[in-house]
Amino acid sequence: MVKPVIMTVDDEPQVLNAVARDLQARYATDYRIVKAGSGKEALEAVEEFERRNTPVALFVVDQRMPGMTGTEFLTHAIEHFPEAKRVLLTAYADTDAAITSINAIDLDYYLLKPWDPPDERFYPVLNDLLDEWHANTPPVYEGIRVAGTLWSPTTHAVKDFLARSQIPYQWLDIDRNEAARALVEATRDGKSKLPVVFLPDGTVLSCPDLHTLAERIGLRAPAQAPFYDLIVIGAGPAGLAAAVYGASEGLRTAVVEREVPGGQAGTSSRIENYLGFPHGISGADLARRAVTQAKRLGAEILSPLAVTGIRLDQSYKIVTLDDGSELRSRALLLATGVEARTLGIPGEERLLGASVYYGAAASEAVDYTGCRLVVVGGANSAGQGAMFLSRYAEQVTIIVRADSLAKSMSQYLIDQIELAPTITVLPHTEISSLTGEQRLESVQLRDRTTGEESSMPADAMFVFIGAVPGSDLVRGLVETDDHGFVLTGLDLVRDGKRPKGWKLKRDPLPQETSVPGIFAAGDVRHDVIRRVASAVGQGSVAVSLVHQYLETV
Repeated sequence: MVKPVIMTVDDEPQVLNAVARDLQARYATDYRIVKAGSGKEALEAVEEFERRNTPVALFVVDQRMPGMTGTEFLTHAIEHFPEAKRVLLTAYADTDAAITSINAIDLDYYLLKPWDPPDERFYPVLNDLLDEWHANTPPVYEGIRVAGTLWSPTTHAVKDFLARSQIPYQWLDIDRNEAARALVEATRDGKSKLPVVFLPDGTVLSCPDLHTLAERIGLRAPAQAPFYDLIVIGAGPAGLAAAVYGASEGLRTAVVEREVPGGQAGTSSRIENYLGFPHGISGADLARRAVTQAKRLGAEILSPLAVTGIRLDQSYKIVTLDDGSELRSRALLLATGVEARTLGIPGEERLLGASVYYGAAASEAVDYTGCRLVVVGGANSAGQGAMFLSRYAEQVTIIVRADSLAKSMSQYLIDQIELAPTITVLPHTEISSLTGEQRLESVQLRDRTTGEESSMPADAMFVFIGAVPGSDLVRGLVETDDHGFVLTGLDLVRDGKRPKGWKLKRDPLPQETSVPGIFAAGDVRHDVIRRVASAVGQGSVAVSLVHQYLETV
């Protein structure tokens, strides 16, 4: 197996050797450490790595070098290895240049020299970056192969599930790969439905549902106990935060997620305003870290496993799962988030999952390299998706109904979009219909000001137009507003009267629903600020409220 490269570049031999020494001491087992004494020498090595198909995981580069600065070197190097992590070594006087590089070349980190002791100032930074590189870089093929077509919705569902679960697989496009087509045709006399999944043990799955696939690859495991202090439904930011705090505070905690941990935020290509991540973090990375943290503290993550029913037995909450089993708990937290809203236009349903997607569809983006893409929506998720897709597409067009992006998008994203040469924004415009049978061919546009109709060629469309609450599971059990969002706390107290059926001699706690001991957090709640940080805060606070509730039962 070829080791990934960590390259360090510095024109001062003493510093270069010191960096290489520290890198060798910690990372030589898993990485090949390469040093270069100039930007020119380093670029020659980078080109050779590309020719030999040798992956580069990390560049550690001095900013002040004659002939070519560290920023200039990284600008050229990332053309060959765009996924490699980038660290600048700087003096105090270079910090402005380093901060500028965060926007110019997506710099991941800058370290002030000297970095001693490395255990405190060097290795923790590099460990995080290398973990993130491994999580987001196509890993060495380990056996799972998925064969299908880009225009198959069921194939997209399997690829997206594996990608979001960070399970390595090899994609075999039977439209472009004759060997892959022959492999599929050889299974069951070529009558298999797409996708066909080939597992390392020789098992062949034809169009598997996600639950079956999860079981066969070891993702889905049964609950370890029939009874819990706290069951959390939904593993988005709110649910995962509750899992971390619940488990860390001694509550036996289980989280049930019907798809992949991360929720809607988990599909975000880049969250740039979450505290503590100056370079931003993808939703998938944030979810991965949170799941690891929750498990380390003792929480169980049951995924993919759907809740099909909730009922009460005195003060206990009984949750029925789609495998027929039941779990009991003393308290329950609803963190089911929201579900994508559809456009409701002709052609949308036919093409869903086959060139029309909700969210950034990271598993498909690279397949649209050099294509013309449409992003629908004007909020931050649309801006983040457009910036992510612009890495691959020839042209990205943002369709927004408002007069500008300023009404609903953060300024930092607007600034990035304005500087992106391949992104165009069409304000006061809406899509009236889609053209194409098996794949998208064009979108029909309507100017909301003039009413003028026009057509624009497009190879794929990514929709970010808001969402509806994921509260169907509790309709009739807890009170909701007219739009289906769950009411909690003082929103349940009207004219001094507590909710119907409320028997306790106290008002509902701030995140408690109309059923004592059932709480809600995150986007599923009525009238909350829908931000990742807000959801994390609500999930954390909910655990404190659960403690208050448990003291009374």
